[in-house]
Amino acid sequence: MNNPVMPKPYTILDVFKETDMEYTFKVATDIVPAHGQFMQLSIPKIGEAPISVSSFGDGYMEFTIRAVGKLTDKLFSLQPGDTLFMRGPYGKGWPIEQFAGKHLVVIAGGTGVAPVRSLLNKCCDEPGFAKSVHLICGFKNAESILFKKDLERWKENFEAIYTLDNETIPCWQCGLVTQFIPDFNYDSFDGEYEVIIVGPPAMMHFSALKCMTCGIPEEKVWVSFERKMSCAVGKCGHCRIDETYVCLEGPVFNYTVAKNLLD
Repeated sequence: MNNPVMPKPYTILDVFKETDMEYTFKVATDIVPAHGQFMQLSIPKIGEAPISVSSFGDGYMEFTIRAVGKLTDKLFSLQPGDTLFMRGPYGKGWPIEQFAGKHLVVIAGGTGVAPVRSLLNKCCDEPGFAKSVHLICGFKNAESILFKKDLERWKENFEAIYTLDNETIPCWQCGLVTQFIPDFNYDSFDGEYEVIIVGPPAMMHFSALKCMTCGIPEEKVWVSFERKMSCAVGKCGHCRIDETYVCLEGPVFNYTVAKNLLD
């Protein structure tokens, strides 16, 4: 009988340095997740953490990880050929069927770009999947920019706005992502659109409120967040908010539900 919480060993294929604080790990696996799902990554005797799948393909998955503690410090010491333990995938991903054939507006900040990266690449690889993609990506400063090659590709295929919180560099705006949300003409979508917001809780909260001021209905807004998840199977209760288990019913939520869950 398969044990859903038993991690298995997988081989690291490659490690990419994104910034001084973030690395992307490419891991060999035949697991095929849904866009927006997460895996539990672990190192024996060190710890375990939920990490969004930032990309996947034939025989591999990628995870973009920020150095924030003991587990990630150990992860950052691993090299191609080393073993990483994983279990999953877990959670509910993006509602792909609902997104198909619509205009998509994606608002992502910092490492929040990772949970939506595979979906954006799907839109690039399958031009007919969405009617159009309008993208706002924000980072704190130039040193914190992730997925530079992907950003270039997305800029070529989408209507994209890239911004830094407090710095100006060529081809980038300066300011928080919220100030650019009104820049898109939502009326031109004739109601056939969905909005995706991913980033730190405060960023998602204020971005959603800005969407409301632009006349965007709550039910058209989707968010993703990993709140204090631990077991990933709804047993430990660490991620429970009232009666909602984020690991089971998320990490993707419609804003009609998420507005009561965001910290």
